Formats: sequence, structure tokens, C-alpha cells
Amino acid sequence: MSSHRLQRVRELLKREIGEAIRREIPVQQAGLVTVNDVEVAGDLKNAKVYLGQLGTTEQKKTALQMLNKNRSRIQSLVAKTVVLKYTPKLKFLVDESIDRGNRVLQIIEELEKTMPSESAEK
Repeated sequence: MSSHRLQRVRELLKREIGEAIRREIPVQQAGLVTVNDVEVAGDLKNAKVYLGQLGTTEQKKTALQMLNKNRSRIQSLVAKTVVLKYTPKLKFLVDESIDRGNRVLQIIEELEKTMPSESAEK
């Protein structure tokens, strides 16, 4: 399959899975869940869905449980809007890159606070 088509399918799945999650998973219980990326197998039979989560630790845990429990429902909603020969089997994974990025920014901020400012040295 051409990589251009695969890229279009990935973006379409990302948007539609995000919509299905927004409709099916209540924010009060699960916090804010976003779809950061979708990695689709070449045969389109499997897809890894990388999720970003905002909320308490309990909400993040609840969100993943709810998504795994409602996986088939979300798949069927996606199948209705995305017409493919095979609807990929979804696997939800937590994308921790945002948390790592925020941690790096926090460390840089702390370093800037502890280092003497260059204007005071001149």
C-alpha cells in the first residue's frame, strides 16, 4: 500500500477515533482523552492508538479501563464513518511523550531559576 494512502488512513482514523472517544467516554470520570497518533499495520487489520490524557491519576486509570472495555463499541462507530475493507482492531496505548516533554520543560525552568542571571553578572 502506498505510504500516501496509509498516511491519509491514519489521519482519518485519528480524527474519527477521537470523535468516538469524545462521545463515548465522559470527561468527568476519565479526564480529557486525546488521540495523539494512530499507527496502522500495512494490511489495515490492526491499529495502535496513542492517547494523551489530562486529569488525575485515578481518572487516567479509569479512562484506559473504559476505553479497553468499550473498544468494540468504538471500533463499530469508526467502521460506520470510515469505509475500509477491514476495520482495524484497536489497541489503546498511553502516549507518555507529552508528560516527558513537560518534565523536561520543568527541569529547564528549575535550572533557569537556580542559575544567576547574566544581567546581574555584567
